[in-house]
Amino acid sequence: MLTFLTTAKPFVGHSGITQRNALKSWKLLHPDVEVILFGDEEGAAEVCAEFGLRHEPEVERHESGMKFLDHMVASAQHIALHNYLCYSNCDIVLMDDFWRAFEKAVAWRKRFLLVAQRWDTDVTVPINFDSREWKRDLRRLALTTGVHQHPNFVDFFVFPKGLYDYVPNLVVGRSYWDHWLVWKALSAGAPVLDCTAFVVPVHQNHEYKYHPKGKVGTSVDAVARRNLELCGQGRQLRSILDSTHKLTKYGRVRWTPFRRKLQELPAGASIQRLWQSLLNKTFSLRSRVGLRRRTVEKMLSHKNESPD
Repeated sequence: MLTFLTTAKPFVGHSGITQRNALKSWKLLHPDVEVILFGDEEGAAEVCAEFGLRHEPEVERHESGMKFLDHMVASAQHIALHNYLCYSNCDIVLMDDFWRAFEKAVAWRKRFLLVAQRWDTDVTVPINFDSREWKRDLRRLALTTGVHQHPNFVDFFVFPKGLYDYVPNLVVGRSYWDHWLVWKALSAGAPVLDCTAFVVPVHQNHEYKYHPKGKVGTSVDAVARRNLELCGQGRQLRSILDSTHKLTKYGRVRWTPFRRKLQELPAGASIQRLWQSLLNKTFSLRSRVGLRRRTVEKMLSHKNESPD
C-alpha cells in the first residue's frame, strides 16, 4: 500500500481549510493508507489526532524557517509502514482515480515515479466528506471551472522506497525541488509515468501572502537561487514534459519518447520536419539493422494508401 508524507502551513484561515481537505481525502483513499505530517505548525498536532495521522513535529529547517526536503524524504523512507511513498503538497485533493492509477503503476513496474498535472480550482469551504457525491461534485467543479496547470507544475510524487537514496539540501516552499525529484528518478533509470489523462488532482487555489513578492518571489529570491544552485546550477531539472510514459484515459501505459520535442515544435511545424529529424537522428541505428530511409518511407507510403 501507500504512505503519504507532507508538511503544512499553520492550520488557520483558508490554509487550514484546504489542508484539512487534502489530508482527509488521502486518508479516505484506502483503509491502509498512512499519512505522515512533518512540522509543528499551529494546529498540526490536533489535526493529526483527529484524522489518525502520524505526526513528526521535529524537522530540519533552513535559517529562514522553511523545511529541508532531504530530511523529510529520508525520514519517511525509514519509518514508513509501506513500500511505496507519495510526497504531496498539502493542498492537493486526491480521489479514487488517483488510487486506481497507483494500482496500475504498481502492476506495471515495481520501480517508477508517478506524476500528473493538477487542476487549479477555487475551493473555499470544507469539503463535506459525508456526502456520497463529494467526489463527483468536486471533479465536476475542477473540470468545468478549474484551470489545467502547465506540466512544469508537479505537486505529487509516488515512488518506491530507496529511489531517492540521496536528496540535496533543498528547501520546500521555493521553486526547483520538484523538478529535481523528476530529474533524479530519470537519472536513476526509473520510468516517469504521467497519469494526467487518467487522474484529476485538485489543487485548491490559494494566495502567496507568505512571500512579499507573491508567487513570482518564490522562484527568484535568495532561497530559490540556493535551490537552483543545488540542482546543478539548473542542469538537474526536469518536468512532466520529460516523462517517459503516460497512462491513457483508458488506463493503458504508453511509451512517450518524443513528448518534449513535440511540445517544443513551433506553431505550424510540419510532421514532415519532425520525421526528417527522426530519420537523421536514427541513421546509424537503422544502418546497423539494414533499415534505410527509402525502405522506411516506402513502408509508410504503403501504410497510408487508401484501399481501392
